[in-house]
Formats: sequence, structure tokens, C-alpha cells
Amino acid sequence: MGKVYLIGAGPGAADLITVRGARLLGLADVVLHDALVEPAMLDYAPIHARRIAVGKRCGQLSTAQQFINKQIVDAALEHDVVVRLKGGDPMLFGRADEEMRALEAAGIEYEVVPGITAALASAASLKRSLTLRGVSRSVALATFSRAPGSDEIREQVNADSLVFYMGRDSGVEIARQLIEAGRPGSTPVAIVEACSTARERTLSLTLEGLAAGAAVNWVQASQPSLLMIGEAFADRQRLAQSCAGAVGNNALAAA
Repeated sequence: MGKVYLIGAGPGAADLITVRGARLLGLADVVLHDALVEPAMLDYAPIHARRIAVGKRCGQLSTAQQFINKQIVDAALEHDVVVRLKGGDPMLFGRADEEMRALEAAGIEYEVVPGITAALASAASLKRSLTLRGVSRSVALATFSRAPGSDEIREQVNADSLVFYMGRDSGVEIARQLIEAGRPGSTPVAIVEACSTARERTLSLTLEGLAAGAAVNWVQASQPSLLMIGEAFADRQRLAQSCAGAVGNNALAAA
């Protein structure tokens, strides 16, 4: 019986995988990889390693999770080193818990290797800090997908910076709900598409513009994208003014 490694591939670029992740990928006998994993990432695996695509893409035909779980278990029963290569970080919107439970039920040893999630990589690409003194002291990572009967997205409104995964086709509805919940229409929005890859694109607009459909014809259905909402994603001149104001207020309070 082999060992399974749930490895975070990072946001896209092959050289953003961790050193540990790349090393373990180089030992793999079998690699079960997500659809969002860049082809160049698979070059870290040995030539003899079997590569199995088990990705899930919103709105497209994809592999059922139960079948993925079975494939991982079956591979571990036949091989020494099995890698489940997941986009971003395995523990964030990656269904890692379901795969871990399947491995535990089968008595198979496993290890989780973290990866850089898209929110962090996108903030780096935009040169915008997710947390910023006087502007943003809290961040919510969310998805518009939800269980039936849950309370839509209102529970995220209190976070200063909001990052929505898998929100490409729901941008208009997300923006409308946030405005209805009290977010100003002037709130800055950044959309980052295909983060860290050669295909990366970014778009800056406002929550009001997003609600009006300003990004509908911009996003590409074939590419993953992230919605980043909050004052932390304003242009740098505006951010500089906000930060200067916060420093001045703190100085007055201290005096």
C-alpha cells in the first residue's frame, strides 16, 4: 500500500509550486491532476509517471468526486507514491476533506502539502495588499456556490476585502447583492484572470459597474478568474491618500 500526497500546485505558473511539492511530484508513480494545473507543472513528474486528468470546471463536463476518490484509493493500492495535484491550495475550495475521508476509510497514509492560493497570487500581481492599515484589516475568501437554503453572500459583507472564487459567471449577481446589503456602488473591484500565467489579464472597475454588467463581455469562459472587492483594490494614488489619512488620524489620537 502506497502513500498519497495532496499537493497544492499554486495559482498557475509552474515555478510557483513549493519546493516540497515539486520534490514529491518528482517521486510520483501516478499523478491525478486538476484541470487548472498548467501542463508545464506536470513536467516535474517522472517520465514514467502515469498522468490522469480528473479536473472539475464550472459549467463543463467533469469527473464525479466519488469517482476521483476511488481512483486515488485504487492508485494507492497499486503504487508507492501517488500525487493528487490540486490547483491553488488543497484545503481551500478543493474538496480535500472528501478525499482525505476516503483515504482514511481505506486505511491509506496521506500527507497534505500546501500551495499558494489564487487570492494571494492575484494580490501580488495587482500590487495590492489584502490587508492595509486604515483601509483593510479583514479578508474573506468566499465562493458564490452554496448549499441550498443558505444565506447567499450576506455573511461576508463585514469583511473589508472580499475575494470570490468561481464567481466568473455570477459577478453581476454578487455585486447586486453586496450593494443591497450596504456596500457602496463606488467600492473598487479588480478581476484577475488566469493569474500568474502567460494569459493573465486584469480589469479594474467599481461594484456599480460590475452590477451593471461592465465585465460580462470581458471575461473569458475558458479561463479561471477571481473577483476582488474592497477599498484595498483602489488605484495606488487613492490608496496612498487613504493610508496617509489613517496615519494622521492615529497621530492625533496618540497626541
